[in-house]
Amino acid sequence: MKSNNTTAVLTRVIVFFLVTLVCVGGVFAWWMDSMQSVNPADQTPIAFTIHPGDGARAIATNLEAEHLIRSPTAFFILVKLMGIEKKLQAGDFRLNRSMDSRTVAEQLTHGFQDVWVTTLEGWRDEEIAAILSKHMDIPESEFLKIAHVGYMFPDTYRIPRDATAGAIVNMFRSTFDTKVTDEMRQKAAQDGMTMDQVITLASLVEREGLTDTDKPVIAGILIKRWKANWPLQVDATLQYALGYQPAEKTWWKKVLSADDRAVKSPYNTYTNPGLPPGPICNPGISSINAVLFPKASDYWYYLHDPAGGVHYAKTIEEHNANIAKYLQ
Repeated sequence: MKSNNTTAVLTRVIVFFLVTLVCVGGVFAWWMDSMQSVNPADQTPIAFTIHPGDGARAIATNLEAEHLIRSPTAFFILVKLMGIEKKLQAGDFRLNRSMDSRTVAEQLTHGFQDVWVTTLEGWRDEEIAAILSKHMDIPESEFLKIAHVGYMFPDTYRIPRDATAGAIVNMFRSTFDTKVTDEMRQKAAQDGMTMDQVITLASLVEREGLTDTDKPVIAGILIKRWKANWPLQVDATLQYALGYQPAEKTWWKKVLSADDRAVKSPYNTYTNPGLPPGPICNPGISSINAVLFPKASDYWYYLHDPAGGVHYAKTIEEHNANIAKYLQ
């Protein structure tokens, strides 16, 4: 009787062991198949986007939908085992179907192939260089050697991670040439201005005019003063001449002194009549249009109060009264 029981137990153990081997073998085979590339011969680049907030499961599902992996379940388990679930980055990638699942997972943690960079209206080239250095690993000096202030059009750019400084400068300039239309160039010529003069004036307006309402008025004042050979007396040109302020960590000094207004520089529009030698920043389209379509007024002066409000004056007496009222 004991012999029969022993035989039955041994039989059950052997059956369980064999079933386990089959199951493990099946899982192993499934895992190995899931890790393979979808098509080893297909190296066609495929754009793949991870949106902010996408989790590992959503990413796996989207990868399968693009036929970039064989199994979303296996891919999800893989990134868990690799410990990279939280390292998958939002952005745009170039993948292909010859990549196996591990390679795909690693690519999604190495930094996306295209970088979104936003530059703002009124930035100096140095400020653009700093953000490119941060996001693109491009030395600031490389960009500054070839950039042309005034023409590095402010916008949001999708830049290939391997782009050179020259390629980025060309991208900015190409956007400028697209935004500044032939009609705008013709308007400048009709007004007796070169595009360099328009962009130089627009750069002053960009730094001096805080709103689209103020910009055409300020542009009108500056053009009148320029045509009359008056000093433009634009504080932003002094800020440009003074350069980087380590204490304030800014390229635009916040409070100017009497000594600042006497700084020796061709960009000092308090001591030098006419336009400065060139643009002081990269203006946006609204500032360029303000120069092309200035608002006529009787004003010859303006100032900003501490809150940023603009106050205009027709005469030096009115201007001095505004200084006493708003700045002292």
